[in-house]
Amino acid sequence: MKNYALPIRFGIAASGCLIAYFLILSLLGIHTNVFYSLFNAVVTGFAIYEAIKYYKLKKGTSFSYGNGFIAGLITGGVATLIFTLFFALYATELNPGFLEELSTKWAKEYESFEAIVFLVVAIMGFSTTLVLTLSFMQLFKSSNNLKSKSA
Repeated sequence: MKNYALPIRFGIAASGCLIAYFLILSLLGIHTNVFYSLFNAVVTGFAIYEAIKYYKLKKGTSFSYGNGFIAGLITGGVATLIFTLFFALYATELNPGFLEELSTKWAKEYESFEAIVFLVVAIMGFSTTLVLTLSFMQLFKSSNNLKSKSA
């Protein structure tokens, strides 16, 4: 666990940024517009990129694709988990009418709409984490291509 303290810290920082962004949207009264949640991927992506970059610097020559991949997953996973817990707290305790504002006509057909929303928030976060980690690791992996020698 000590090896992954850096990605955990980046995940906590990312979740703080995600929460702050959501609260700013809430103050502006636009937090029910799901279009703004696209910026969450930018915040999470930046944290994952920086976590992998600093993890590579810390590990030096012992850095491997697997270690970097795990660092990215931990960063995004921690950020997603903390933000999803905050989102559930916000939607149920801090602003109980939030889910009604968020819902559309199809939401009334489901008895457990709250659970569906929380599951969607978590799935979006984890899938964003996986895709961005795979993408960023292409930048950080070492190349196995051999340079041809000129005669």
